[in-house]
Amino acid sequence: MRHVLLLDIHPDDASVAAYRQWHRAGGPPEHVTRSIRASGIVSLEIWHVLDRLAMIMETEPGFSFEAKARTDAADPDVQAWEALMERFQRRLPGAPGDVKWVLTERIYSLEEQP
Repeated sequence: MRHVLLLDIHPDDASVAAYRQWHRAGGPPEHVTRSIRASGIVSLEIWHVLDRLAMIMETEPGFSFEAKARTDAADPDVQAWEALMERFQRRLPGAPGDVKWVLTERIYSLEEQP
């Protein structure tokens, strides 16, 4: 299953550069990458333009955002990573207070067109 989530980043050059640096190949801590894979996420990309980030995830059947959140909340290494990334990130306007990455809804698919 494909999921697309959005989040904003602080638009200053230093924050953008640091965030991109942390997400280069080998940038995230190994434990964080293992945690992502162990949760049933088989592919994950983050795309960037201006002050907007888009995360595109492909997940195994049975993947659960709720289960991933519970596992992450109990993992001090993942929590340390999240705290570090929080310095660079801004929640989308109108997003609920506890939601960082906002799940989007697909409204168009070329494959479904006549």
